[in-house]
Amino acid sequence: MGKQLSKVQTVERSIITKFRKGIWSKFLKAVKAYSLIEAGDKIAVCVSGGKDSFLLAKLMQELKRHSEIPFEVEFISMNPGYNEENAKLIEENAQLLEIPLKTFYSDIFEVTDVIGGESPCYLCARMRRGFLYARAEELGCNKIALGHHLSDVIETTLMGMLYGGQIQGMLPKLRSNNFNGMQLIRPMYCIAEDDIIHWQHYNDLKFIACACKKTEGLALGEQGYSARQEVKEIIKRVKEKNPDVEASVFKSIHNVQLDTMPCYKKDGKVHFMEKFEEGR
Repeated sequence: MGKQLSKVQTVERSIITKFRKGIWSKFLKAVKAYSLIEAGDKIAVCVSGGKDSFLLAKLMQELKRHSEIPFEVEFISMNPGYNEENAKLIEENAQLLEIPLKTFYSDIFEVTDVIGGESPCYLCARMRRGFLYARAEELGCNKIALGHHLSDVIETTLMGMLYGGQIQGMLPKLRSNNFNGMQLIRPMYCIAEDDIIHWQHYNDLKFIACACKKTEGLALGEQGYSARQEVKEIIKRVKEKNPDVEASVFKSIHNVQLDTMPCYKKDGKVHFMEKFEEGR
């Protein structure tokens, strides 16, 4: 009889065996296709406490063990004002999954409660990003890694069209405008949320959701209703008739036909296409 694996060993093995096709291979695909990790990088892996960021942390650990490219990682977690129960769960999961978190604190929830208005999520996200960049810079990192996945990319694209009146994607890599030399990378760019949820359930793991004051009363892992949730429902309904709908949307942001567009916006300035200008 073979040696019984520990919980963390079971979780790690599942990533490169059972979930090799849906998670591990797609993680490697994104890292390679978009040149997300380079020799000499020191990357701050940002762990918010949800399923996505904890999976990202495990993926980065596995990559560091097996990659021929030398790079360093720091695992950072910001507590923006979580209640005691959620903060404890994050700490317990970090111990369970053997992720050496460096936790720091901020007053983001308190600030957004006061000035966030009816829709504090945008302000919260921007403030979180700034705090994470600053902490990563203090640790000598040149990149931060976030747990956004394929489904986030698809939903963001559709939300921009349906609610924002714009065609706007989510980049796998971008440079910070406010922190010189810093980049943001999204190594889970090609991984579908359904596969992440399957990985979580298969390993019997429990994570927090957003955990802000607008959602902390929800059941563990449950999401509040929002425009993003509405888009999720739209995709789900379309998927019943067209199983490839998500792949099609993802492909579309890599296959923009500018010849069919009247104009585009870059750096805040509108540029009309040459063919459109000729017919004006």
